[in-house]
Amino acid sequence: MVRCKWCNLKNQKYIDYHDKEWCRPNFDDKYLYEMLILESFQAGLSWECVLNKRESFEKAFDGFDIQKVCSYDDKKIAELLNNKDIIRNKLKIKASINNSKIFATIVGEYGTFYNYLKSFAGEKTLYEIGKVTNEISENISKDLQKRGMKFVGSTIIYSYLQAVGIIYSHDIECYLYKGKR
Repeated sequence: MVRCKWCNLKNQKYIDYHDKEWCRPNFDDKYLYEMLILESFQAGLSWECVLNKRESFEKAFDGFDIQKVCSYDDKKIAELLNNKDIIRNKLKIKASINNSKIFATIVGEYGTFYNYLKSFAGEKTLYEIGKVTNEISENISKDLQKRGMKFVGSTIIYSYLQAVGIIYSHDIECYLYKGKR
């Protein structure tokens, strides 16, 4: 079975992510939140590195309970910095707490985070291959940064939009390729 070129066939977590999750629409706020936090930790690293630590992140970040993450204090930050099972980057950890507060504000403003994303991307799936940014990711990135989020550059946001199924990017050779409809 041929998969996208980026999928490490020696890593079952990566195969499962590729086959069952990547580019599949999931607009539940809890999932959108989890993926935004994980994608922000990817900055400068590989997605495979983050994916391999996903369960540890979920445990360390209280099941991605946004209310709990928004209330993290210096004691919790120190605990996260000492957790060898996650990416222990102080700037990213602090950003994840700040980004959580902004995410919650956006949900309050738009009703759901998906409604916020739709205000940039519309409701149709965008089919693109071979890109790492586009006008939509640029615009969302700029708006999130203007709101105060960190580690949400255009490339990270593009990856995020692929992850949650707004952009569909399976390679032409991949068995999951659908192309434009």
